Formats: sequence, structure tokens, C-alpha cells
Amino acid sequence: MVPGEQRDENVPLPALLRGAHRTYGEAVRQAVSAAGFDDLPKNGPYVIGAVAHAGLPLSRIIVHLGLSKQAAGQLVDALVSRGYLDREVDTTDRRRLTISLTSRGAKAAAITRRAIERVDGELAARAGRKNMEVMRRTLAVVMEIGAPDQIS
Repeated sequence: MVPGEQRDENVPLPALLRGAHRTYGEAVRQAVSAAGFDDLPKNGPYVIGAVAHAGLPLSRIIVHLGLSKQAAGQLVDALVSRGYLDREVDTTDRRRLTISLTSRGAKAAAITRRAIERVDGELAARAGRKNMEVMRRTLAVVMEIGAPDQIS
């Protein structure tokens, strides 16, 4: 939305969600780049954030991203080769790989988290914490509608 522009209550939700995604994405991109992590691939902050925050298995992260196995493999390869992730064969199931953050990955994840928290803080200041809680619950329902087995 352009500053000073009237809010249109009839803006379709997908357009609002796209704009919100762009706001968070740009905040993260600027923060990681300013900190010297400008070699992170497009979905890199999401992957390292998911590993750092939720400890999600790689297969679940891939599902959330909506990437093909080949594209996800290329993304993980890039994150490993650039020093953000370590990749090892799972000792309990040799068919699976486990990923973990390197110290570089942990630093980038922390910067990503702080950028998200800055946007969250501004959002809370403008819309109120109560509205943020309602929005979180509502967006979780939207996600559930689209992929009921994939919410975690």
C-alpha cells in the first residue's frame, strides 16, 4: 500500500497475503545481506529458520516450501556448500539425511529471526497484539484448509 492511500476493505485476501509475505521477505533479505550473508539462496532463510526454530525434519520443510525433491536437493546442496548447513546420513535410518545448522547457519537464522521480530513489533504496535493472535489463528486455519496434514 502506498503511504497515504486509503485502505480498501475489499482487497482480496490472497493479495493481502502476498503483500505481507513481501514485507517479511524484504525485511529478512535486507537484514541477512547487511550482516554479510548475501549468498543465501531465495528460500535459504526459511530453511535455516525452520531448522533453528522448529527443528523440522528436512522432508517436512520441503513440503512446506512446495518444492520438488530435485529443487529442494539443490537448495540444500547450496546451503551445505555455502556453510549454513551440515548434512549427514541418519544413523537410525540410512535412507534418510539429517540436517543441522553450522555456526554460520545459526548466526544467519538469528538475524532472520530478529528481522521477523522487528516486523512483528511494528505490526503489534499498529494493529495490536490481540489482533495479531487472531490473525495467527486465522492463518493457521487457512493453511489447514490447503494442506490439513502439513500443519506443524
